[in-house]
Amino acid sequence: MFISTRELEVRYAETDQMGVVYHANYLVWMELGRTKLIQDLGFNYAEMEKDGILSPVIDIQASYKKPLRYGETATIQTWIEEYDGFRVTYGYTILSPNEEIAVTGWSKHVCVKKESFRPISVKRSYPNWHEAYEKAKKQGM
Repeated sequence: MFISTRELEVRYAETDQMGVVYHANYLVWMELGRTKLIQDLGFNYAEMEKDGILSPVIDIQASYKKPLRYGETATIQTWIEEYDGFRVTYGYTILSPNEEIAVTGWSKHVCVKKESFRPISVKRSYPNWHEAYEKAKKQGM
């Protein structure tokens, strides 16, 4: 499978009173990883939004293994865990500077029409995205 990688430096504002990354910020980082994966596959989520299509989260999970701290560099790895033409599940691993697993997780999404929130078929509406997702899921890029 194709794995997209993005690094980011932990900012002070992302930490809590204990000096570690506040747990909800990992969900934001998952979003950063997801948009990077989409870019790496040659697409732009903003272009889909211009077409009146959104991709809301319908389920999400995160497991916290090791804290990250201010000033450290986190590495977000993102891949397509499952995809069926309608729903996509992205997998995530967030690593510490010494490549220890800090967080694992996944988020499940569906594409919907902005005005009605009715689901659409990515396979039918965006065949290029569908093909790229199938390829990334199976053999990588």
